[in-house]
Amino acid sequence: MFLSNTVSTDLSLVDATVIAVLGYAVVFFGLILLMLVVMAMGKAFTAAGRRNSVTPEKTVPAPAAVPAPAAVPAAASAAQSSQAAPGSAGKIKLHDVPPKTAAMLMAIVADQMGKPLNELRFISIKEVK
Repeated sequence: MFLSNTVSTDLSLVDATVIAVLGYAVVFFGLILLMLVVMAMGKAFTAAGRRNSVTPEKTVPAPAAVPAPAAVPAAASAAQSSQAAPGSAGKIKLHDVPPKTAAMLMAIVADQMGKPLNELRFISIKEVK
């Protein structure tokens, strides 16, 4: 009838409608299959990404409680003021950098290195212009 090898110019309205509907059905079936394949690949890649990105969190031990200092005589406090605070790594020279910016930079470096700040020693911080 309408699926013959001969070219026919006398198609009825019903035959043309059936051919058009079958053509649309094939196209939409192909699009639905393509959509299902893309969705399946997306879920597969998402699951693989989760598997690769899940790493155990590093546990940082809580700092030990520091006992409150006892009353210090004036001579001892003057001697202590020239020394570094307990847990610090000495003095740092700041060259045209505000202390707040220096503190942020030191915290960022410690975080990126994965080390506690008191294990790092900063000698000087200088802004490069």
